[in-house]
Amino acid sequence: MSALDAVRARQSWSKVDDTAPSREALLTYVAAAGRVADHSSLRPWRLIELRGSDREALGAAIAKAEGDRSPSTKPLRAPLLIAVVASFRKSEKVPQWEQEAVASGVAHTLSLLLDEAGWGVLWRTGRYTRSKAIAKAHGLEKNEVLLGWLYVGGKPAGKKAGRRKAVDARKLLTRMPKKSKKKSDSAM
Repeated sequence: MSALDAVRARQSWSKVDDTAPSREALLTYVAAAGRVADHSSLRPWRLIELRGSDREALGAAIAKAEGDRSPSTKPLRAPLLIAVVASFRKSEKVPQWEQEAVASGVAHTLSLLLDEAGWGVLWRTGRYTRSKAIAKAHGLEKNEVLLGWLYVGGKPAGKKAGRRKAVDARKLLTRMPKKSKKKSDSAM
């Protein structure tokens, strides 16, 4: 399958089964995803693998962040969650927004690789991603922010991925506006 075919076929899977890629397979995908464009090769990102009871701890942290008494069951919807962390580096040349874009690029590329390998993937976020309880649960440093989680599991037999509307590329790919010639411009 070509990269174009893989991107065109990618869909979000809100429901997955309880199978997940092994740590060894995941390491291969992460190494490949880390090849995204990265100004100054800062590698301003890291990923946190959550399996088993890690997901329950995340559910408790979400409850704390939301002020709920019962742990959230959202993290239990997939056997593997991959927390995507922007880990900002000091740089004169690379602003934080660009470093966050690199972390997002790694996450998206990883989701494409996992999807192409046959895994169901969904990127989840929430208002609590930037809460203190969530940061503490993930062991984030002061220079880090959580962007969300990739929920990963097997694609259930007989189920279809979520639907997406087609992209109207003609509306989204534009050109620079042409300068209008003013009388003073033509006199020069």
